[in-house]
Amino acid sequence: MVATEEEVGQLISNFGISISDILENDANQPTNCQLLTGNCQLLISGVGMVATAFALGKHLTLNSYDLVVNLGIAGSFDRDIALGDVLEITEDTFAELGAEDDNEFLSIEKMGFGEGLFYPSTKLSNLYNLFNTFNLKTAKAITVNTVHGNEASIKKVTERLNPQLESMEGAAFFYACREMNVPCIQIRAVSNYVEKRNRDNWNIGLAIKNLNTFAAEFLKLYA
Repeated sequence: MVATEEEVGQLISNFGISISDILENDANQPTNCQLLTGNCQLLISGVGMVATAFALGKHLTLNSYDLVVNLGIAGSFDRDIALGDVLEITEDTFAELGAEDDNEFLSIEKMGFGEGLFYPSTKLSNLYNLFNTFNLKTAKAITVNTVHGNEASIKKVTERLNPQLESMEGAAFFYACREMNVPCIQIRAVSNYVEKRNRDNWNIGLAIKNLNTFAAEFLKLYA
């Protein structure tokens, strides 16, 4: 599962998915394409946690899988992570789910209305011994509706949650998979650092290239 076709363009090309089939669909609707390797499918959910949860929940109602993988790019709070690095997410939090009590943020857990922290149901090293050769770094992430680009808000969320990465889909992906009882992992490639918004510092091309390289090798081994 991926939010946008652009994030897996090379994978689509490598495994023979028709680009026209994707572009003919409404951009806000999930696209279900059969990969020409094993019994695998690609779901394009659309951007954001709402689109992700809806598309994946709807799809998993009608389809059964041994594993669901969320691929995508992400921003990094952690400067020890290089642009282009591909990482396995070990936990993900809905960063904005809760309430403000003046200067204090009350998480959904503190409010007693649910939970905002989610985990993958498995990890790469558990899937197959050969996957140890990927040697991916791991990271904890947050999922946001508004990508951070303001120094004050970055400072607040860093102090509160100490995240390494942020995306707009990850925790929703984990939530949907848990609710549908489907094994899942999340893989992210870093396209930019989380800082005052400056597109000149981004390297989306490198992140997408490395993400697709990983995904192609993963499918060859697992599919």
